[in-house]
Amino acid sequence: MINQNLPLKPYTVHYKDLQNIVLENCFYAFDAYEARKMAMQFNSYIKEHPNSIMLIRGEF
Repeated sequence: MINQNLPLKPYTVHYKDLQNIVLENCFYAFDAYEARKMAMQFNSYIKEHPNSIMLIRGEF
């Protein structure tokens, strides 16, 4: 269950594509785990290749 009282924070999800190019997507989420879930929901490549995620960085 997500605590609705926590503020959303910006997170950058860094991942590599099949050509080893590092790409990133940015999301506002409660924590890094939710940012990962959002990346998998909104990015079809990450959904198909969840282990391509290299780093999830909080941009505080």
